[in-house]
Amino acid sequence: MASSIRVPGRHAASRETVGPVRRLLDVVVGGLLLVLVSPLLAVVAALVLCTSGRPVFFRQARVGENGRLFSLYKFRTMRMFASGPEVTAAADPRITRVGVFLRRTAIDELPQLWHVVRGQMTLVGPRPESAVLAARYPADCRPVLLARPGLTGPAQLRYRERSAVPPDGRTDVERWYLEVLVPLRVAADREYLDRPTLRRTLYYLVVTALFVVGLADLQRPVAGQTAASS
Repeated sequence: MASSIRVPGRHAASRETVGPVRRLLDVVVGGLLLVLVSPLLAVVAALVLCTSGRPVFFRQARVGENGRLFSLYKFRTMRMFASGPEVTAAADPRITRVGVFLRRTAIDELPQLWHVVRGQMTLVGPRPESAVLAARYPADCRPVLLARPGLTGPAQLRYRERSAVPPDGRTDVERWYLEVLVPLRVAADREYLDRPTLRRTLYYLVVTALFVVGLADLQRPVAGQTAASS
């Protein structure tokens, strides 16, 4: 597997896309959250193990800062050896019963706090895309792959799995995702990346916390989707 993915406009020398203030926030907040949720992580790990066996964690090559690949870990929410598209929609039959809850609350992504502390990810930024899908991104969307991926962010809050459902008549989920949903996600992320201030970063962290406990939901339907699929 290649150690990086080619991104148009990428400079020969790697550059940091997260400033010192955001990096300090990543270390302090990310580290504190990792300690606070460690009992929850243990409970979820035991739940996954008891209900669907090993492995407890899902591991996949994702695109990191400046196109460098890294191995991302999250709790496994899908059945082993189940084949299907790279894109996972909310009603995907591969998702386990426990996985439905973990994905809806984003608890499956909590192990990524370790990536935040290590500097592979940041608290707020673009979704860490899989290497397979990133290689198929439209050319004008690929520059977003230079940014350090985030645990949460505007695109991740607005266009979650409920949005990854093509309208009636579109059966190629991956193609629809790349042609329709990715440009929407990238546009949302660019709004933040153009001005990643501390205030805006804290705003998305607060909204994410409210989403996890069910008090906020910024998900948006995509044009053409039916009410049932949105």
